[in-house]
Amino acid sequence: MLLTGKVAVVTGAGRGIGQAVALGLAQAGARVVVNDYGVAVDGSQPSSEPANAVVAQIRAAGGEAVAAADSVATMEGGERIIRTALEAYGKLDILVCAAGILRERMIFNMPEDDWDAVIQTHLKGHFACMKPATILMRQQRSGRIITFTSTAGLDGSAGQPNYSAAKEGIVGLTRSTALAMAKYNVTCNAIAPSADTRMTERIAGSPAERMRGTRAVSRGPEAIAPVVTFLASAAAAHITGQVVGVSGGKVSLYSQPRPVRSAFRDDGWTAEQLAAIWDDALGQDELSRFKAMGLALPGQQPADAAGGA
Repeated sequence: MLLTGKVAVVTGAGRGIGQAVALGLAQAGARVVVNDYGVAVDGSQPSSEPANAVVAQIRAAGGEAVAAADSVATMEGGERIIRTALEAYGKLDILVCAAGILRERMIFNMPEDDWDAVIQTHLKGHFACMKPATILMRQQRSGRIITFTSTAGLDGSAGQPNYSAAKEGIVGLTRSTALAMAKYNVTCNAIAPSADTRMTERIAGSPAERMRGTRAVSRGPEAIAPVVTFLASAAAAHITGQVVGVSGGKVSLYSQPRPVRSAFRDDGWTAEQLAAIWDDALGQDELSRFKAMGLALPGQQPADAAGGA
């Protein structure tokens, strides 16, 4: 098995993608710390039952697992989650960060508390676990870190500015960690998943409408687990700093940021000169989410066209 003898921590592993990943890692031979704060989609009503249930599933299938019900949203919680792996199994080889919540609003209706809660759980939640994990992995000079971004982060989502900001921030955190940890033989890659979960069920409309709208949904979260298992294995020791899309049977590699077009003047530009050449020389890179949603660009639609959530 690919992960025999390895120890993994999976956050948000009580349900959805995290649960599928935890079960997949265990099936591949890893001993798993199943972390889940056990909250509702909006982050309320914590419970240890989801984590305990997944541990029971893994053990029933002949694997090894322990539960950790701490919140990833605090540094103390992140450290306790990582310490659980050391106390239970004496080491840590793999960290998968899949914990998250949703609180949807348009940017002009977003309460500060909803912004803070989502940023804290997603972006700070990654950091709170990754910092203690990287300390250990640097010392042992090996390790695998798999983060979770989203197409909402990569392309934007009108009703989820907090979630989108956190998910794009995770891409920057992933690439920065890949750069910092490469000389210690530690890899860090991000998954951009499409799967039907509790979180996607909150998006209004039928699956077909969601496909045309804010997120392309494929099938269950089980399709994500093999990709994570591969990235956590020795077979992926040379792969780092990448964003990998997974949608059902489709696995995609996203491009690294690079200039699409450039315009140059020895003496620099004035605003008037840019106005004269911009559309022909630079234009815009395609906004895939605009295209998918059939949205007109500003200036090409009625001035009073607006919506809110």
